[in-house]
Order: sequence, then C-alpha cells, then structure tokens
Amino acid sequence: MSAQLISGTALSQQLRAEITQRAAALTAGGHQPGLAVILVGEDPASQTYVKNKIKACEDTGIRSILEKYPADFAESALLQRIAALNADPAIHGILVQMPLPKQIDPNKVIEAIATSKDVDGYSVLSAGELLTGLPGFRPCTPYGCMKLIESTGVSLRGKHAVVIGRSNTVGKPMALLLLQANATVTICHSATPDIGHFTRDADVVVVAVGRRNTLTADMVKPGAIVIDVGMNRDDQGKLCGDVDFAKLREVAGFITPVPGGVGPMTITMLLMNTIESAERR
Repeated sequence: MSAQLISGTALSQQLRAEITQRAAALTAGGHQPGLAVILVGEDPASQTYVKNKIKACEDTGIRSILEKYPADFAESALLQRIAALNADPAIHGILVQMPLPKQIDPNKVIEAIATSKDVDGYSVLSAGELLTGLPGFRPCTPYGCMKLIESTGVSLRGKHAVVIGRSNTVGKPMALLLLQANATVTICHSATPDIGHFTRDADVVVVAVGRRNTLTADMVKPGAIVIDVGMNRDDQGKLCGDVDFAKLREVAGFITPVPGGVGPMTITMLLMNTIESAERR
C-alpha cells in the first residue's frame, strides 16, 4: 500500500488563510504586521527567494519593505541599517537574505538583529530560547516540518524520531522541536557508521543532508512518517529530495514529496513568525 502524501502546498494554503485573517485583524487595530527584507548582491537564487517572500507578504496582508544593496556594500553600513530597523516600531521582522558577500560576516549580521524581530530564528538567543523551552521564534524549515507531522494526526508522544543531519538551521532545531513534542530523538550525521540501524527502528525520520538517496526503502520501518527536507537534482535535472521517494512510498505510512512538501512551508512559517511578532507587540 502506498504511503499517504503530506502536501506542503495544501497545508501552506490553509495556514496562509489563517495568517491573512490575523494580519487583517492587526491592521484593523492600527498595527499592520511589517517585514523588512535585505538583499545584498545579485545572486540569482537569492533574488528569486526574496521575490517569493515579498509576494507572500503581499498575498497575506503583511507590509513588506525590500532593501537592495550592491555586492560591495560595507558590513558597517549593513549593521547600521539593521540597527535602524530594530528601532522602527512598524517593523516586526527583519530578514537578511543569505548568502552574503565575503566582506560581510553572516554571524555578526544575524546577531545584530533584535531577538524580538529575529523571524528567521537563527540568532544565538533564539537558539537558546528553543533549547530551554522559552517562547521565541523557531527556524522556519523545522517549524514547517513540525506542522507537516502534526497534519498527519499522529501523536509524537513516546515515538522514536530520527533526524539525519546536524546543521544549525535544520538538524539541531528539528531535534529540539521533536523533543519538545515528547518524542525520543536520535540524531544521525556523516560520522554515524550505520544510519539504517537507527532509522529502521524509527516512527519518524527527518532527512536534511542535501544528498540524493540518503534514505532508502530498506532503511525504513513500514508505516513510518518520512519528512524529506532535501532539495537536489536527479540525473535528468528534475528536482528531488534526500530520499528514494518512489521505493520509500511503498513502505512509509506518510511521506512528503519534493517539490511540494517542505519547500512551501518555509516561507509560510516566516509569515507566521512575523504575525506572532506583531501580535506580541
């Protein structure tokens, strides 16, 4: 029996309808949510991502401000702009599109954003809030993955969840969010000798390494939930994830497709964080 697809596209549409309602309520009260997006340089992929984020804001009633700067923009000037946006009460979220030109330290930029406006959830303070269970902004991709898992109706309490990948943006926060949901969590990575040993016992597997066929059908327990965060190209140039989707679909209970799975959720959760920031203030 084929696994049930977890459509990030469909769930994203549902959540954006909710976001639109919440944005309208805030705006009616004189507090329209505002997101500032900063783009430095001419990276084509970054320009596409930013365009999609701005459009998503427009579609949901969030006010967006796009600031574009040349590739030789000075780090000090960028930090000054962030400081000004931190002080602007009409701005509830600040996003600096990565990657940045080599003369700019990304860590310095991330830490310059006020924690109350860190809607990407990347700062050390945001990570600390997540680690200690305090209210704060969750990184958008893991936050979206949790919403996808929730949509299956399967409780994570007491379940064994395996995260493959240990990045600061996906793997580590993903593990913490699963732990908060009362799952028993194992983190696997490039130095794990036999990843299949762990995944074959897992009720949930989240794969985020950026390598095709990292997870194959023989590595998954029948009926498991599989969340594929990867974004790669196959031999024909088509988008694919980190899992062997065609074969895994015959084993898993639920699985996310690529495209149309985790991808649509990332920008949606950015909007959700921006709304939450506006509501807190």
